[in-house]
Amino acid sequence: MLRVWSRSASPCSPTSPHALSSAAAAATRSLLLRSRMQTPQAPPDGGHEPPCARFAETGDRAADALPPCSPSGDAREEYTCRRPAFQRQQVPNWGNSSVGGNRHVLYASYLSQNKQNYRCFSSSSDQEWIGIGSRERMPFSFQMIHNLPRFVKIVEVGPRDGLQNEKSTVPTHVKIKLIQRLATSGLSVVEATSFVSPKWVPQLADAKDVMEVVRNIAGVHFPVLTPNLKGFEAAAAAGAKEVAIFASASEAFSKSNINCSIKESLARYNDVACAAKKHEIPVRGYVSCVVGCPVEGSVPPSNVAYVAKELYDMGCYEVSLGDTIGVGTPGTVVPMLEAVMSVVPVEKLAVHFHDTYGQSLSNILISLQMGVNVVDSSVAGLGGCPYAKGASGNVATEDVVYMLHGLGIKTGVDLGKVMSAGEFICKHLGRQSGSKAAIALSNVTANASKL
Repeated sequence: MLRVWSRSASPCSPTSPHALSSAAAAATRSLLLRSRMQTPQAPPDGGHEPPCARFAETGDRAADALPPCSPSGDAREEYTCRRPAFQRQQVPNWGNSSVGGNRHVLYASYLSQNKQNYRCFSSSSDQEWIGIGSRERMPFSFQMIHNLPRFVKIVEVGPRDGLQNEKSTVPTHVKIKLIQRLATSGLSVVEATSFVSPKWVPQLADAKDVMEVVRNIAGVHFPVLTPNLKGFEAAAAAGAKEVAIFASASEAFSKSNINCSIKESLARYNDVACAAKKHEIPVRGYVSCVVGCPVEGSVPPSNVAYVAKELYDMGCYEVSLGDTIGVGTPGTVVPMLEAVMSVVPVEKLAVHFHDTYGQSLSNILISLQMGVNVVDSSVAGLGGCPYAKGASGNVATEDVVYMLHGLGIKTGVDLGKVMSAGEFICKHLGRQSGSKAAIALSNVTANASKL
């Protein structure tokens, strides 16, 4: 369905609202048919483009018909719209619009005093809108939830980031069974273990044994954490096909966690990245303490941007931004992401939130609205950080999948199978799942079975 709307007159169009709507509709029809929604270029003479004449489109849907007029004779429907809060600067008049085929809502780049064009797509209703006029008009459903990706990749970190924080060591066969269950749920990436000294993380001392079994599972990537060159060599020898490195954005946390400064840690990881390149092994990067540090408090966004860029420049195909102690809120996550996105392409970023203050889902949502489409999570909300006081578990994979599916976003993940994996590991650990969605859905199922 195609809808065109307008609110008030513009300098280049008739003054009455209905006349403006008619002129806008005619202009829209002409542009759609002639240019197939291609974004026009600036006039060669440097003149000004008239309002209501610029569009952004990424699909190839035909758009050659307008809806019939309403009984009142007005073919235009009024909607309310707001631009994303994080867009602090206006888009230049003649800049190319930034569009991606994986987004639900796209904004055109033409701005006059009060005019802007919009194109919206809803995956849940299969409807499209192309709007001309003031930015206050758009379908109500897009006021709060907009610009979301159609697909989100979920990186499961429970077997490593989750189990490393357990007080008791989980048997190797249980870890392997957990990974196998997760691998059959549709998750494409499952962080399997960490090749770190057993002295520091005894829970993962069986990394070699775990990798020997899971490395041959087809269709799933199993990155392993390698904190130094020795760890990388051990991982490669065990058959690891992907590794991960991590650096802190907090100087104090870096020294307390891995006993070296940020600069020293980056030099260490550069050696790992170089070795991985020789072996043609992909490297994923992590930045910890991106919002707050258990030692020094708040962390400046510029620090996060610096570390993220260093990891990206080393060759990390993806950089995950971790709120290690879970203190972040959308108000602190937005400026952090803005800083990082200024130096690292957004398509190379992932987010990793701990749910200490119950802010993970809201932080994930705002991150998706800003362009991120990779999210780290942990089955049953397992995890934390053994060296970050107060850090609770990671955001639960079940909760993330439930939210994303509720938004009409595809993940390729079977929620029921993830819940089953969560029940399996929680039964072994002797405690309730940390996922609110899993608990609620299990209660619904249990109650239904009694009827």
